[in-house]
Amino acid sequence: MEQKKDLNQFDIPLAKRIYLKNSNLIFFKKLIIFAPFLVLLFSLLVLRLIRNIEIGSHGNINFQAQINHDHRILGHLPYAEIPKEKLVLIEPNIQVHIDMRDSLLKMRDEAKKNGIYLVFLSGYRSINLQNEIFYSLKSFRNQEAAERARVSAPPGYSEHSTGFAIDIGDATQRQTDFETEFENTDAFRWLINNAAKFHFKLSFTKDNKFIDYEPWHWRYEGSIEALKIFESSNRKL
Repeated sequence: MEQKKDLNQFDIPLAKRIYLKNSNLIFFKKLIIFAPFLVLLFSLLVLRLIRNIEIGSHGNINFQAQINHDHRILGHLPYAEIPKEKLVLIEPNIQVHIDMRDSLLKMRDEAKKNGIYLVFLSGYRSINLQNEIFYSLKSFRNQEAAERARVSAPPGYSEHSTGFAIDIGDATQRQTDFETEFENTDAFRWLINNAAKFHFKLSFTKDNKFIDYEPWHWRYEGSIEALKIFESSNRKL
């Protein structure tokens, strides 16, 4: 009996249940709570990505349409043939549009005063003649159409058919006729510095991505008709 009393004098701690925090369980609980928001966010990102792709594709289509809108063939723009009644003869076998005759002859006379002797190599060319040049020479040189188009326009796509284009050479260096070496002549240097005064512009520059550089090929833009004809060519694409 005494022994039992002694035991009661000691406080025996009660067993306590301690819950250990489980980090993984907390994470999954939070994930479940925020899952709808994450799904919504992901959906919005996917929709935006799809929209951007569609806009990009639409933009590319529009850009391609703008490029093709001018109806180029092998890099050349289409040009209608000038009516015969608008042509005038300025040299044996060389005709040009009547609107540019005076400016062209005045430019040659002005160059002569500066000791520069311009020679006219080619003016108006009919579509039939351009057809012969493009296809006959292409076959003779064993070139594919795309290769030949770098240096000669297909019929119906030559500036010469408008009567507003003129090929010019240096009378003192005829070996440079229709050659890129023409750019090294006094005649070319004079044209670069003075042709704009007479409303002439170099058609195919070094930065032309479609057609090879032609320092001898100039076009007249001194009339409303000429400006309308070359509007597409002057537009940056």
